[in-house]
Amino acid sequence: MHIAFLTPEYPHAKFGPSAGLGTSIKNLAYSLKENDITVTVFVHSQESASVFKLDGISFIGIQQKKYPVLGWYLHRKYLQNRINEAIKDKKIDLIEAPDWTGITAFMKLHAPLILRIHGSDTYFCHLEGRHQKLKNRFFERTALKSADKLISVSDFAAKVTKRIFALNAEIEVIPNGLALDNFLPVDEVLVRKNRILYFGTIIRKKGVLELAEIFNLIIEKNSNIELLIIGKDVVDKLENTSTLELFKNKLTVKAKPAVKFVSEVPYMGIKKYIASAEVVVLPSFAEALPMTWLEAMAMEKPLVTSNIGWAQEVMQDEVTGYTVSPYEHRKFANGILYLINNPEKAAEMGKAARQRVEKKFSAEVVVKKNIAFYKTVLGEEL
Repeated sequence: MHIAFLTPEYPHAKFGPSAGLGTSIKNLAYSLKENDITVTVFVHSQESASVFKLDGISFIGIQQKKYPVLGWYLHRKYLQNRINEAIKDKKIDLIEAPDWTGITAFMKLHAPLILRIHGSDTYFCHLEGRHQKLKNRFFERTALKSADKLISVSDFAAKVTKRIFALNAEIEVIPNGLALDNFLPVDEVLVRKNRILYFGTIIRKKGVLELAEIFNLIIEKNSNIELLIIGKDVVDKLENTSTLELFKNKLTVKAKPAVKFVSEVPYMGIKKYIASAEVVVLPSFAEALPMTWLEAMAMEKPLVTSNIGWAQEVMQDEVTGYTVSPYEHRKFANGILYLINNPEKAAEMGKAARQRVEKKFSAEVVVKKNIAFYKTVLGEEL
């Protein structure tokens, strides 16, 4: 079996910055390869073309072309032709692509196409109550309707996507998988007492502005607590200014000195920061199934997270940590303070978090579900 992925990002120096989407594809690609399945990864919209092989996986970087008119259509047709050439030359059996901005809309590929729902622009705009570009919705709906099969990384994302796009197709739910050996628990001596950690993009939808209000309450109860924030700052779409500056402006005079910021770090570099935290806080409003949550849980960190939709599929409230509405600032703060003040309970929850990831989200478990699904698709097509 030869599986190919089409993606706008992948965690490799040749392809620039990558987030959770790229990480989830990498984890799956390596797991498939370990199960003797041939894998090719097409990374589109790159500054330059590239072809190389790494760890037994073939990579094809496709350069972004510029067109004076109808660029959205001509670029897709260019990708289509490039992929179809590879399907023929490499004998690719199946193509998988994400739903984001509907890159496969209007493509006619010479192999079955699976669209995996990681969270479309329409999905996130819906969750955030944010205005969306109509063209993005059109492309995404067209891509979803024309795919041969659909997979979603969470049941919540599947149901919301099905509803907002009025889809009739069945959607298989297979979660993201994590390579557990990359995120092992660490010795307690590395933990910084009273440190709480947020890591991820510094953006409104991740709940960082609520986190400022939450931390103001925390610092009033315990002035020794430190909040470490790691991530890329982005321009807030509502106020057209730095989200990090908006966050800082919400902090009290007492809270400001207790917050430390670190810009983006390499993917594997995040481990030492997770290791240093007593508690990880992730008050997001909009996710499909976040890799950051799985990474922290795998390292036996207790979490305090949002309680929206997907959270119920990842976290177990009062078992792996606490799930709370990000708007309930005091309750959120109290959950964090309880874990800081009760290290034995925090350690118990951290171990339960690791066990949950091992059972439900490990790459070894998830890859078997993907392979079984791919075989079903190919069996229907052949």
